[in-house]
Amino acid sequence: MCDERNAALSICLIPAGELLSPVRVHARRAAAVGLLALVAGCQALSGADIKESGFQPSNNPITVDNVSRNDRMAELAKSQHPRILATYGGEYSDPRLERMVAKVVGNLTTVSGNPTQAYRITILNSPNVNAFALPGGYLYVTRGLLALANDSAELAAVIAHEMGHVTANHGIQRQQKEAEEVLANKVVTDVLGESPTAKVALIRGKLRLAQFSRNQELEADAIGIKASGQAGFDPYAAGRFLQSMAAYSDFRSVSGATDPSLDFLASHPNTPQRIELAQRHARLVGVPGTGLRDRDSFLAGIDGMLYGDTPDEGYVRGTTFLHPRLGISFSVPTGFVIDNTAAAVTATGPGDMAIRFDGVSLDRKTSLPDYLRSGWVAGLDANSVRAETVNGNEAATATARADGWQFGITVIRAGDQVYRLLTAAPLASTSLAQVSRSVSDSFRVLTPAEKAALKPLRIRVVTVRPGQNIGTLSAMMVGVDRKLDLFRVLNGLAPGATVSAGDKVKIVTDR
Repeated sequence: MCDERNAALSICLIPAGELLSPVRVHARRAAAVGLLALVAGCQALSGADIKESGFQPSNNPITVDNVSRNDRMAELAKSQHPRILATYGGEYSDPRLERMVAKVVGNLTTVSGNPTQAYRITILNSPNVNAFALPGGYLYVTRGLLALANDSAELAAVIAHEMGHVTANHGIQRQQKEAEEVLANKVVTDVLGESPTAKVALIRGKLRLAQFSRNQELEADAIGIKASGQAGFDPYAAGRFLQSMAAYSDFRSVSGATDPSLDFLASHPNTPQRIELAQRHARLVGVPGTGLRDRDSFLAGIDGMLYGDTPDEGYVRGTTFLHPRLGISFSVPTGFVIDNTAAAVTATGPGDMAIRFDGVSLDRKTSLPDYLRSGWVAGLDANSVRAETVNGNEAATATARADGWQFGITVIRAGDQVYRLLTAAPLASTSLAQVSRSVSDSFRVLTPAEKAALKPLRIRVVTVRPGQNIGTLSAMMVGVDRKLDLFRVLNGLAPGATVSAGDKVKIVTDR
């Protein structure tokens, strides 16, 4: 369990007695890899997910209209709202940005397929690129998604898509379909047991459920493109933004490429299919050039918006993680991609390797070698435990093996906390020792001057001056790696595209 006092930190402080086996680290590795495959769609939460009501919802969301008091689904969504905020870092408050988003939503509500439906939209303080809907008209969009969009029409396409889920009652439909599949699975298991026929039947059931979800996404695409076009926005924006999503997914991929034939978790249509269908729906609205993009208004709204992690969560600067509040830093090798999550800092790299970093509260009377032997590491090689010093800090190292994986483990005491660096690799890998040692040796305590110098990254909109090009503009960015590639992704520039004097573009900087 996380220490609630440190809930805002990306480093989860775990009681020293809680077990954390390499098997669980492997599960976290799989989750980290999944984060790199960006959803080219969204998540529609069903009523079955909406159960907790022990919190009070935020008093400062962006509100287009009040949610109907007697709407049962809205009341259920209201109880889920605090969980959404907790998961995604709370609300992002910026009056200028909120006005821009509210204006887009307001235009869309005038052509909503359900004129009696009220909508409540919240900007989430998360760098993840995501948008989703709760039954009852609750809509959410992350600042990470806003950073990727390039005009009001693209934002309208995303929000209209989510409105389409609400209008089509997809949350309720999916809840019913899942209940049917659970019942069907139970019948199959009871009657056929573990026979091959039973397994085939269960697989077919899962495929039907996945297809149901894909059809929902495509239906919401059609509804959203039509609505955004009716509201006066460029209907071709949906296809442009899907292309940006695909480009960002490739950028975030460790290998630099993804298999376009595979659907994400078999639950969303692949991006090429969605882009093709989006273009087809757009042509039903009008010819290219139809509708407004409203780029200047959108860029003015996101200018100065926080990019990446918040100060309380620590910063990812290329292959280095720095936390000004905790005053610590470590780096991963080139080729690894760091994900700073609420539970831990993770990194994935070549050869199916992964790294996890978190912290625990540990009594100073407990030595670090004794802590490694205390039972929280499954498959530990007790003979490998060594007491060491890392950049002047007390430390201990060990290795472990479990379920086809090998692990390098380093625990380091700094101040009042003990930090854990766990590196995982397949048994056949010969790189574990080198990577594990490289990461642990990079751990250090930041100086007061270094902590004070750390500033959050922001989106800044600049006007291209004569003589500037993509290379010189991307070089202006700080705190990110692969600057040229990221510049193209953020500005929706296809390979070979250029910029001209007078154009407005987005860069990432700490100024």
